[in-house]
Amino acid sequence: AMLHWLRKPANEAPMTGQTRRLVFLESFLGNFLFSICMLFGVSMTSAVSAGVIMASIPAVVALMSWAFLRERIGLRIWAAVACAAAGIGLLALAGPSAHGSQGNVAAPGMAWLGNLLVFGAVICEASYAVIGKKLTGVLGPRRITALINLWGFALVTPFGLYVAWSFDFGSVQP
Repeated sequence: AMLHWLRKPANEAPMTGQTRRLVFLESFLGNFLFSICMLFGVSMTSAVSAGVIMASIPAVVALMSWAFLRERIGLRIWAAVACAAAGIGLLALAGPSAHGSQGNVAAPGMAWLGNLLVFGAVICEASYAVIGKKLTGVLGPRRITALINLWGFALVTPFGLYVAWSFDFGSVQP
């Protein structure tokens, strides 16, 4: 459905090498790596931990926008960043018994890794947002969407084919 969005509009400048790299990086971090970190992370930690960590996305976006895009951050935003950091810090200090689960039963004692992977997903999602802000100055939103989804398809297809190779499609019921 998005294939026709891949064409360069007449009023859009040709993509530079930097723009191409940013499009790939946005797809790699925001589509591919985010999904891997999130899926494996939530399977190893509790829903409460994942929720608290994911709630830090706006604060991480603000920090990355400040660091990479030179956006100004007001006092209220800095307070929000501090609250997000305090929440994650309190979660780490509380230990698994304070939030009712140590994560997935299949991976006992691995909640710390699950939390780390979920925070990795936060970094990936914040990167996706910041790179998207940067790209909107040179590409239209539809073209960005089509390009990052095309890259996402290219990145995940080898893994899908690997899993499909040994999957019994006959076992799927109508």
